[in-house]
Amino acid sequence: MLFVGDDWAEDHHDLEVQDDQGRVLGIRRVPEGVQGMVKFHELIAQHLPDDGGPGQVMVGIETERGPWVAALIAAGYVVFGVNPKLAARHREVVSLSGAKDDKTDAHSLADMVRTRRHQLVATEADSQLAAGVKVLTRAHQSLIQERTRHMLRMRSALLDYFPAALEAYQQGTLTLTSPDVLALLAKAATPAAAAKLTTGQITAALKTARRRGDLPSRAAAIQAALRTEQLGQSEIVADAYAATVRSTVAILQALNTEITGLQAGVEAYFGRHPDVEIYRSLPGLGPILGARVLAEFGDAPGRYADAKSRKNYAGTAPLTRQSGRLKTVHARFVHNNRLVNALDQQAGAAILRDPHTRAYYDELRTRGHGHHAALRQLANRLVGLLHGCLKTGTHYDTHTAWAHRTKTTAA
Repeated sequence: MLFVGDDWAEDHHDLEVQDDQGRVLGIRRVPEGVQGMVKFHELIAQHLPDDGGPGQVMVGIETERGPWVAALIAAGYVVFGVNPKLAARHREVVSLSGAKDDKTDAHSLADMVRTRRHQLVATEADSQLAAGVKVLTRAHQSLIQERTRHMLRMRSALLDYFPAALEAYQQGTLTLTSPDVLALLAKAATPAAAAKLTTGQITAALKTARRRGDLPSRAAAIQAALRTEQLGQSEIVADAYAATVRSTVAILQALNTEITGLQAGVEAYFGRHPDVEIYRSLPGLGPILGARVLAEFGDAPGRYADAKSRKNYAGTAPLTRQSGRLKTVHARFVHNNRLVNALDQQAGAAILRDPHTRAYYDELRTRGHGHHAALRQLANRLVGLLHGCLKTGTHYDTHTAWAHRTKTTAA
């Protein structure tokens, strides 16, 4: 068998090949891209026996995504995506002096794969559809986060020079990112201009955003809020603030358009996945949250040996630390932030729609758990149910999932 350490950079890879005994067989720097992959294969071919195959080549690299990793997996090599923190700890074992350079990192990775591969998890390739869902969901979520940042900046500016706008435009279902609110701010970004808005202009903006209900009354309430007396800035300063608000409004309008477009793409890709109905059957998972959970877990077969390993990756399983008589239980702080966010939102939505998950949440709260701790424990239970459904190819059934608790309560 051959063991390869691949220390990657943006434009090149430092490689080291070792045999079973840890002897260094070859060291080479190859460029990123097709030419680099050709030279990678040539290096392996020089040292691989004639009766050997790509499955006998173990590659350690500090990433598990990107075209380079995909090409290695497609070629048949066994690839281990090593956590950089774990790689740094192993480097301290092979280099006591603390020396660090690209060649040392490649040597450390090769040694780690050779001696500790039984503790590592091989990187499995997701399906092309799941990979597409991951790209779209991450881009969609990132744009939503960017919209929130710009909205908060605009809110801060309005608070400094036009506080009446916050009172007027944050009523009921109105938010500062709503299309009608953005249209009104673009039309009248200063207190003086906003005070001149007629109820007809406000109603027209509400109709454009497809608002329902008593629009004239809502328009009158907005107009009254905009015309209230308030502390403000001088005309010159207010005009300067208004220029920044109009600029932010234009950015928010563009973000709203792109978020809507990406959302349609997420739903379309997710709807084509063979496991979509299983994900959608679980409480709290709609087309967007379900797509995010699928994207972050992936769909490579055999990636999660059991429900426990899936829970550990999700970061919902508790972490126990024990030394002597002292035993403490903590939340896992090293996790996939996007997955934890999606699972937390799923648990929050599930308790509003599924009576069994709500009963479990209420029981946790009565036992002294805080809101977020209870949601995390509920999410941990839902991850286990998801694993069982995917493993057996069955949809979530609330009575089957919580039958043990029903029997315990009855007893």
